Amino acid sequence: MAQVFKNLFGGAPANPPPSEDADFADFAAAPSPASAPSASSPLISSQTPISGSAAVPYTKWYRVWERASPSDFKTEAIILPFIIVAVLVHLWGTRKNKRKAKDWLVAHVPTINSEFALVGFSGQKQGANAEETDSEDLAEKLKSGGIHAPPELLKEKTSNEFATYASGRQNVAFVDFKIVLNKRYNPIYVGLEQIFSLFFESMAPQSEHMEAIAYTFDGKESQYVPPSVPGSNELAEKPKVANSTYDGFVWAVVNKSKMKKLRDDRYDVSLTSTKDHPKLPGYTTVMSESAEITDALLTKNLIDGVEQAGELFEYLIVTDQPVDKPLSLDETTPRKRLHLSLRLPPSSSSLSSYAPTLPLLTHFLRLPDTLTSHAHFRPEVLRKVRQTRDDQISKLKRQAEATSEEERKGMAEKVKKEEREKRLRGLGAEEQRKVLEREAERKRKKGEKRATRRG
Repeated sequence: MAQVFKNLFGGAPANPPPSEDADFADFAAAPSPASAPSASSPLISSQTPISGSAAVPYTKWYRVWERASPSDFKTEAIILPFIIVAVLVHLWGTRKNKRKAKDWLVAHVPTINSEFALVGFSGQKQGANAEETDSEDLAEKLKSGGIHAPPELLKEKTSNEFATYASGRQNVAFVDFKIVLNKRYNPIYVGLEQIFSLFFESMAPQSEHMEAIAYTFDGKESQYVPPSVPGSNELAEKPKVANSTYDGFVWAVVNKSKMKKLRDDRYDVSLTSTKDHPKLPGYTTVMSESAEITDALLTKNLIDGVEQAGELFEYLIVTDQPVDKPLSLDETTPRKRLHLSLRLPPSSSSLSSYAPTLPLLTHFLRLPDTLTSHAHFRPEVLRKVRQTRDDQISKLKRQAEATSEEERKGMAEKVKKEEREKRLRGLGAEEQRKVLEREAERKRKKGEKRATRRG
């Protein structure tokens, strides 16, 4: 009865007994969390980092030595030896090429230094001093400098191509020397090149060689030599310079193994005719525009140099025409040059292996003197030489005129079309339709007239 009155008059209800829920049985049975260990505990300091008030335990993801084994690096173990071998081969190949280029420089720098005032890119005389040249001391200095030649004497353009330079000589503006070597640092490329050369003649592997190009003054010293200091003409008389001009022509002595390639690759050589000479070895031939030119240039020193060089000789070219076929009238302007190409000996461990080619290189450096003295021919010879050049110039003129005529026609048609469109935009729709019908009728009649003429 007392419970009824409590319910009627708002008495506080008695708490119901706790009910058991199967879904939360695990949480109900879980023990209360233990107090967190202190930060000074050795277990926490060595294994469990503390971030704020929460501790993050280490797992195997952070312990590489526990989650990885040597068997996981099988791919790397296979690739790594190939990378090491490639790096070692590259280093060996580049060092070998540097050594070979430096050996060439050591063997030839005395000859070049004795012929030119400046050798290299430094702009200073290479030798004991500016007045006296000590070529032998310079060669000895290069020998004791390791595998690297001084950059002012020899520049490395690529790992298989090196260059040097010489200037300061009468009748010669400057000479560029280029040494081309095998790509020893890339044996895969060399191997593929050798394989393809067996099937394709045009992909023959390039031999190791030296190319020299001498640019003659030809009476244009003022374009190459800097002007004198103002006032120096009053202090001293200007020295007389010999006439450095000579007649323009194309003449060459070529190794027969290079003859076809030169004729295909070089426009200037293609202007010549080929004829063997009894004074030259059987593996060489003469390519000339006139027999009189051959008689003047084929001297005893040249013949002896070619014989001593043997199979190392590739070609010697005297030219005033471009290497590539001219496509415009500007490219037909004569530019007189001398080209020499010599193979490098296969075994260049000793400097004596370059001895056979030194006489020919010396003759090449002195050849401009011979040209200025003897390369002046009869008008009949020059008339024949100029005829070939005039024919080419005439062809280029006709091509240029045809091109300009096509351009003029195109411009006229373009102007006419613009005027027509401008006129149509100023007309109404009906008038535009009548104009277009008249143009279509005019085209139809022209087509009928052409068909009638053909029939």
